[in-house]
Amino acid sequence: RESNYKFSYERMLSLNGNTAPYMLYSYARLCGIIRKASGQEDADSLEWPKPSSILISDDAELELMRTLIRLPDVLNEVEKELYPNRICDYLFETSQKFNKFYEKCSVNKAETPELKASRLSLCTATAGTIRLLMTLLGIDTVERL
Repeated sequence: RESNYKFSYERMLSLNGNTAPYMLYSYARLCGIIRKASGQEDADSLEWPKPSSILISDDAELELMRTLIRLPDVLNEVEKELYPNRICDYLFETSQKFNKFYEKCSVNKAETPELKASRLSLCTATAGTIRLLMTLLGIDTVERL
């Protein structure tokens, strides 16, 4: 394949858009939410909370969940068609859906303990998805920036 892509450090290191720093920032933000919601603010390493039932109270939760459940299909497609860039596309989409969820749905100030636990589970699943995809791309994740 040929392309006329021009490499730019400024674009590649931006915290906005389809870049590794944007994905790392999303992952670190998720870890911060999980840390705070589970009372681990001072812990050196994050202990992942146990999953709970998922309650849908906002469209942003549903959109994030629908994106997360596509992971096996995306990985199968990448394996069959040998287009690893689709991992990047899915990773970016997942990060965007999480950021919309984050803007609309408070985890720590959820209306009920059950809703808080549900949103915490969505955050944990999203963090695990981002971590897996970053690992597949050969990019180490960090829990704090």
